[in-house]
Amino acid sequence: MKPMPSKCPVAFTSRILGGRWKARIIWALVQKGTLRFSEIRAACPPISDRILSLELKELAAWGFIERKEYPVIPPKTEYRLSSAGQTLKPVMAAMAEWGLANRDSLSDPGI
Repeated sequence: MKPMPSKCPVAFTSRILGGRWKARIIWALVQKGTLRFSEIRAACPPISDRILSLELKELAAWGFIERKEYPVIPPKTEYRLSSAGQTLKPVMAAMAEWGLANRDSLSDPGI
C-alpha cells in the first residue's frame, strides 16, 4: 500500500531529499552537471556502490535525475538532473549557503 501524502510541504520535501545521501548526490549534479557513477561516488564519500545505486534508482523513480546508457565496452552510464531536478537548484543553493554560514558556529552533537 502506498503511503498517504503528507499535508506538510516540508515533510514532503524531506521525504524526497531525506537521508544521508540524496541531497549530496543532487548537490554533486548541481555543481558539476552530468556525471558518471564513479564521479558521483567520488563526490559523496564514503558512500558504497550498493547504496549509491539504490539512491540513484530512487531519485530516477521520483523523476529528479536522468540516466543515459551508452552501448560501449566497457559500459558507460551518465547521470544528470532532469527538468524536475533542475527545480531543486535554488533549494540546494540555499542549503549550501546556510551550511557555509553556520557550520563553524554550531557544534555537532554526534548523535
